[in-house]
This record gives sequence, structure tokens and C-alpha cells, in this order.
Amino acid sequence: MNVKTALILLVLALATIFALVCVLLTRGRPPGTCQHRPPEQEDPDDGQSLVFADLTPEELAQVVRYLQGNLGVQLVDASRAKPSDNCIASVDVQVPAKAEVLRFLDGGGARPPREALAVLYFGNQPDPNVTEYVVGPLPVPAYHRDVTVRKYGGKVPYHRRPVTGKEYMDINALIQRELRKAPRFLAACCESDGTDLAILTTAPRGFKSGDRTTWFVLFHGVAGTGYYLSPVGLEVLVEHGDLHISRWQLRKVFYNGQYFASMGDLEDAFESDLLEVVRIEKPQGEAVLGSLRPRRPPGSPGPMPYEPQGPRYSVRDNRVTFQGWSIAFGMNPNTGPRLFDIRFRGERIVYELSLQEALALYGSNCPGGMSTRYFDGSFGIGRFAYELVRGLDCPYTATYVDRHYLVESETPKTNQNSLCVFEHDAALPLRRHFSDSHSFYYGGLRKNMLVIRAVSTLINYDYIWDFMFHGSGAMEVRVHATGYISSSFLHGQGTNYGNRVGPHTLGTMHLHHIHYKVDLDVDGQLNSLETQDMEYELVKDPWSMQHTIERPYLRRERLEREDEAAFPLNAPMPRYLSFASSKPNKWGHPRSYRVQIVSFAGEHLPTSSPMERSVSWGRYQLAVTQRKEEEPTSTSVYNQNDPWTPTVVFADFIDNETITDADLVAWITVGFLHVPHAEDVPNTVTVGNGVGFFLRPYNYFDEDPSVDSPDSVYFGSEQDAGACRANSLACLPPAAACAPRLPPFRYGGFLNL
Repeated sequence: MNVKTALILLVLALATIFALVCVLLTRGRPPGTCQHRPPEQEDPDDGQSLVFADLTPEELAQVVRYLQGNLGVQLVDASRAKPSDNCIASVDVQVPAKAEVLRFLDGGGARPPREALAVLYFGNQPDPNVTEYVVGPLPVPAYHRDVTVRKYGGKVPYHRRPVTGKEYMDINALIQRELRKAPRFLAACCESDGTDLAILTTAPRGFKSGDRTTWFVLFHGVAGTGYYLSPVGLEVLVEHGDLHISRWQLRKVFYNGQYFASMGDLEDAFESDLLEVVRIEKPQGEAVLGSLRPRRPPGSPGPMPYEPQGPRYSVRDNRVTFQGWSIAFGMNPNTGPRLFDIRFRGERIVYELSLQEALALYGSNCPGGMSTRYFDGSFGIGRFAYELVRGLDCPYTATYVDRHYLVESETPKTNQNSLCVFEHDAALPLRRHFSDSHSFYYGGLRKNMLVIRAVSTLINYDYIWDFMFHGSGAMEVRVHATGYISSSFLHGQGTNYGNRVGPHTLGTMHLHHIHYKVDLDVDGQLNSLETQDMEYELVKDPWSMQHTIERPYLRRERLEREDEAAFPLNAPMPRYLSFASSKPNKWGHPRSYRVQIVSFAGEHLPTSSPMERSVSWGRYQLAVTQRKEEEPTSTSVYNQNDPWTPTVVFADFIDNETITDADLVAWITVGFLHVPHAEDVPNTVTVGNGVGFFLRPYNYFDEDPSVDSPDSVYFGSEQDAGACRANSLACLPPAAACAPRLPPFRYGGFLNL
């Protein structure tokens, strides 16, 4: 062996030893911390999106101070106000008229003045009423104007106002006083003196306009679990419409299929042995039906998404940007999430996308259940969007945003971390192809999307509101229902209205119908509505005339009038329905966006019902109307307590006006029928309980815009697919060889209860 060979072997040996030492030294060492890289800069906004922004706590406080000093009446804090007092019910942003906003955003016009909408309950007046004021300009208000008559055609009667927390407290006190009149019955039926029973409201409240008479359902209340699954069979009807609380009365009592005039009469029937009492033991601890406490110790952590180089989206003030998308977001305390000025690649696709209402309509053979039609906007879909639980409600590393509101108080409140933004990997290709003929290659793109999410807890139910933005230029809107089912006491023919889910618990059938407003501006404000569907035609084979073939062909139609574009719920609808611009794409087709609905809605309330007009939006799975500034919402918070003379009637929006080359709005209803079953205990699961719709580009582009995605993957048979330069997936092992910096887990969601 010569010296040169020996030196080479020595060098190789030293290199091997060095490599082994490196492995031994690094084995067991935790990965390094991920180094965040700021997302690519999107088009500058210069604060323009703030024209849609929710009011800040400082602005809310300024509006309250202005109203206190400039209305000339005494205002009582709504948290303490009696029905006979004047109070501020709520304050929210007054979004400027669309024409003003577009002049500012697109035409270089002046920024519209920032204004608030204040709702006041005037109980201390000769003619008690609800009045709405626009207050401005912010941040230092100098004027207010009454807009009630302009919006609603007259003053809003006082009985239509939503029930406040203080009113519920006073009702509960009345019920407790009445329960004390039947101590022996309560001890026998429920092992209770009444003070530990939970009380659940129903709605609406009566049979005719002006009524304010509500059934309240009583349940066993056990701390740390949902009482909704433990009815005791007792329900009471309370009349609470008088301005003077002392005149409120208990009007009727229901127990186990029987009605009584008072709790005293119920007690007398019990003592006279004229009442069939079902003795229900008070639930104890873990034995209670519906406990969510874990039954097993924690296991190993599940998979968790993280961003090796930090978020690829940006959240600034009320604006999110992500790979060509730009969205302004907000939260209405009544109706919930609202998005504005949704753009893709700099072009506005949607001016407004907002939740309008969530209806839950029940069936039962108990009075509370059979009369319940919850209009959740009147309770506060946005107000009750509480803090999200990091790592469960949203990914641990999502961006969490606080929302501020002022409802039934003179002091602004904050639901911290109540809206989240994150990029979601669906673990599914957005598109892909493996070529095994002619030439051999693979091309594809992961289905990653931006998600904006909030979750509202409305009494027993939790609604998960998702707005998703895809690399293909498509938008997806989805709602999932979870939480506790509502229930009735099982008696008689109760299973005609649901399933038994506990010893004395009937899971009552109900429907969830959700309504959205979508103001599409496809390549400009002026759009038309086009439909496409298939039919078959029987034709002779051109190459064999003695034979025939059933050939599918495309039937195209342009709808001219609103009546043509009002599609009844659950009725057949054209499979392709698009908002079309007058401008063509490269291939000569109108640039369009398609509305695609995914829904399993129940049956709408019969139009013969005296309260149907209050939810007449539910007649239609889709209705397209001309956009009008005086038709901003499909319903009103005042419809809940007076559905017989509704303040806003959506059906009146459809008056057969032209929808050709006009500014159009799509009003979309989605929903599902829910027949509760054993597996809804303890909670309804989200699996199968999600509905929504897509807004998909249809000839809007000249090709799929996702081809420009930097995440695209392509490699051929002649390339080394494991080389980073040839395949970006091969870059992942070194890029992801780090640990995310997780913030400590904290939760403050119980602060505003």
C-alpha cells in the first residue's frame, strides 16, 4: 500500500468518525425553534378596510356619553333597567351606504364619516317604543338622527323589544315565588324545593301581536353539566308584558300532560291524590345525563398542524390577506359574522357576505317544546361568540382576535380571542394527476385554504361559523351545529316528536335553518343571473342512421325577473346558477361566479301560519333580488317577539323587478332536520351536521388560477423526485425539522357571563 492510498483511507476513517460523533451528539437533542418568515407583502390597503370595522371600546364609550348628554331624558343602565325605564339596548357600527363606500374605495372619494347605530328602549314615555339613532361622526359625536321611521315605516312598538337579562332575572324571581306554593309536590316529584331547578325560556311569547307571555321549562340543574337533558316535567306560563313588574303573573302550569291554573292548584291536586307524579331522583355528580367530564385519563397528543416558517397570511386591524385574497371582517352583536370587500387578485368578488339569522323550530307534546321557534339573532349570535379554546375550537397556532360589543350595558365588553384565522391543510389534493401513458410525470397541489371562524353558544346549541378561501378562487361558507339538544319530559305519545334518550327525556325533533346575504359584484356591480342544466335529446347516429343515441345537451337560460329567481326550499333548482358579468373571458364566455348550495333543510313553516311571514326568508333556498339600501337585512331582532306583525318581511323584497344588468344580492337558506337520538348524548357531534354553500369561479378566469400557486408540485420520471430543486415536497424534512413556539394555554371565556 502506497502512502497516497493510506492517506485517502485515513481521511475517510476520520470523516466516518466525525459523522458518528455528530450523530451521537445530536441524538436526543430537541429540534431547534422554527424561524418565522413574514408572509409575502400583499397590495397595500392604507387603512381603507377600516371603513367596515367594528367599533372600538373607545368609540362605543363615546357614543354612550353622547347619548347620555344629548337626548334630554334620563337613561338607566340596561343591566338594571326596569321595563318602565329608558335605556341603551345596544350600539354597533353603522356601515355607510354602498355607493359612498365604493366612491371612497374605487373612485378616490372622501372617506365616509364614521357613524354608530344606537338602539334605545324608551319605557318611560307616554308611548313606550324602541328607537334607533345614527350617531356621528366618530370618534367625537356631534349629531344624532332618528332613523326608525325611515327603516321600518313607523315607530317600533315596545312589546317587540328583545327580552333583557334583567327581565329574565325578574321573571325567574317570580317563578321562584310561585314554586314555593307547591312544596310537597316539588319534594315528591323532583327532590327539590325549586331553588336548584334551572329555568329555560321559549319563544315567541303568545299568540298575537302585543302578547308577551312565555312558557318556561324547568330542569334539574347540576353544576358542571348541561341541564337541558334533565327535564322534570314542570312548565309554567308567565305573562310579563306590563311595564310594572308587580303586575306580572303566572298564567298556567303544565305537569306530565296536565294543565293547571296555578301552582296552588297543582299542589291541591297532588295532595288530593289526583295527580300522577313521576318521581325523579336528583342527579348526582357523574351520574347526571350529559356530563362532558372525561371518562379516561389523557392519552398521547394527537397530530397538530404548525407553520415551520410562521403564518403565510397576515391579519392587520380588520383585514386578512392570504395568497391573493383580501377580506375585511367583523362581528354584528345580533346577527354574527360579517365580511366585506372580498377580493381575489385585486378584484372584488363579494361586497358583503353576512349571516342574517338562525332559526330553530321544535316539535313536542309539551307546551314549551311545541311552541318554540328561536330566532337566534334576537338573542345575540355575535354577542354570544365567546373565547375560542386554543387547540380545539381552532388550531393551537391560529391567530386569535378580540371582538368588542355594547349590549344591555353602558360599558363596552370584550370577548377576547373570539374569532380565529388560520391556514388549513385539508389533507386532500386540490388537484392532481399521475400520468402513466405517453409520458410519465406527477403534478398536483395541496388543498390549503384560509379559514375565518367564530363559534356562538345560543342557550344549548353551539354553532361553528366557517368562511373559507381556496387557492382556486372559490369561497366556501359552512356552519356546523353541536352542543346540547333541547328536550322535553317524556310522557304520553312523546315519541311521535322525537326519540327517548334518557329515563324521562325526549329528544325533541327540530330544524335548523340558517340565512345568509351574499352581495356579489362579479367583474363590477352590474350582473345578470344565468342557469345551466342538462337534458337528453334522442338523435340518430350520424355514422349509423338506423340507430339512435340519447345525447345530453346543455340548456342555458338567463333569468329576467326576481320571481323567476326565487327558488322554493327543497324544490328542484338548476344545477348551475351563476352571477354573470357582461364581460367575457378569453374564450368568449361571461365572467361568472357560481352559487352551489349544500343543504338538507327540513320543511318550512306552512304559509298559512300566522307567524310565517316573520321567517318568510325560509320559503326559499335561494332568492336573487335587486340590491337596495333600504333592504339591508332579511329579518329583524324585533321579529322574535312579534312574529305576527313582523318588523321586516323578506317576502316583500321579491316584487318581480328586473335582475338583468343590475346590482344583485343572493339570499341563501341552508339547514337540516334533526331528530335527536341516543348518540346525541352528551352532545350533538359535528359529523353530518354541517351545511353551507360555495361561490366558485365559472369562466371568471381563463384557466384555474391555482396554477400560479408557489405550492405546486411537478416532477417527471427522468428527475430525482427526492431533490429539493426538483420537488418542493423534498424540501420539507429540513424545513420542518424544528419545533413550533407554542404560547402557553390560557382561557378567559367565562369573564362576561
